[in-house]
Amino acid sequence: MRVSVRATTDTINLGVLHKTSWKLPKLHLGFILGKTDKRMPLPDGHACQSNRRNENAPMTKRTKIAFVSRKWPPAMGGMETYSLKLSEALRSYCDVETLYLPGQKDGGVPSAGKLIVFGVMTALKLIFTRHPAQITHVADMASWPLALCARLRSPRSHRVLSAHGTDVSYPLRGGLKGTLYGAYLRLGARLLGHVGVVANSSATADAVRAYGYNTTHVVPLASDGRGEPVAKPKPAVLFSGRLVQRKGCAWFINNVLPKLPPEVTLDVAGTVWDAEERNALDEARVRYLGKLDQDALWQAYANALCVVVPNIDVPNGEFEGFGLVALEAAAAGGVVLASHHSGLKEAVIDEKTGFHLAPGDTAAWVEKIEEIANWTDTARLQFTTNAQKTCFAYYTWDRVARDTMAAYDVAMESKAA
Repeated sequence: MRVSVRATTDTINLGVLHKTSWKLPKLHLGFILGKTDKRMPLPDGHACQSNRRNENAPMTKRTKIAFVSRKWPPAMGGMETYSLKLSEALRSYCDVETLYLPGQKDGGVPSAGKLIVFGVMTALKLIFTRHPAQITHVADMASWPLALCARLRSPRSHRVLSAHGTDVSYPLRGGLKGTLYGAYLRLGARLLGHVGVVANSSATADAVRAYGYNTTHVVPLASDGRGEPVAKPKPAVLFSGRLVQRKGCAWFINNVLPKLPPEVTLDVAGTVWDAEERNALDEARVRYLGKLDQDALWQAYANALCVVVPNIDVPNGEFEGFGLVALEAAAAGGVVLASHHSGLKEAVIDEKTGFHLAPGDTAAWVEKIEEIANWTDTARLQFTTNAQKTCFAYYTWDRVARDTMAAYDVAMESKAA
């Protein structure tokens, strides 16, 4: 049959495989050329400056990239945003062919059936394509078999995976599922041969290496967050994110909030995933806002006394892959206090885009919040304005694209060697 994939503009045939003809709806394939954007400087002293792509990098011609993602809007989530924004930004530097599975119109993820069909159709596309891409970039670790398909088609091609934290920390939950998934990731390291992994933080890169992926590149994420800093915030601290143990909301409510001045309250925006975290919301000084839309959330970041990201250690070792909330809050004009923990170490530049505090140190959190509450209007505006400038200069998708291109360069150089 002649298998075809509906593209963003045209239908692309995968080849004659059987007598019957059929199509997969909603599997989009785009091939778009872009222009070179102006390069943005990195802040002095930041750990990831070495990832900058330089003018003498070996990728001097426009390279063809096959960018593959099962996470795509209109589904909502960090991985969906990453896939869309990075693939768009990469078009300034190379030719990008995108193979992706869009989410549901209501923001939900695709059904299991659609996910399976997407995997099969994408595998066929990668195996039977006449002109394989020089680099196949698969946008999450769980989808590594698709990179293997690219290797089967052309052993000379280069393979890159993205790691986000959640897709490598799942085995830490233990149990049969966690054990099997960990074995699945290790199998990928064995079968893929030389493969590069773009990790969103050093914590994620460490986890990736534990499964046998030795070539890693730390590329912190970006944010499109926008907001207007305010001089006189509400006397309310804001927590935003999923209510799970490792994010520390219940810890903050039980340990820090009682020691703050009585006029200071806590607003919580997000979805409940854990019963103990939900029970903590019953405290009298806590106001649960539920899930806010993006514009309302950015405004809430700016209006809060400060935004807390109090991640803590948990028994099973799960960690925050990056901590996009911390970055988005700073970009929106908020004052961010974040644990010096896992991926948050790269999501916040200490004393520039926010403040790092020791995880679980109640006294340190109380002291810093009281200090911020006593800032003058001028001091607050000066800090939040400078934090925004740093975010807009460094935490950009253009910078993420350039750092990712540097990872491509390493993959090509290593393969040649």
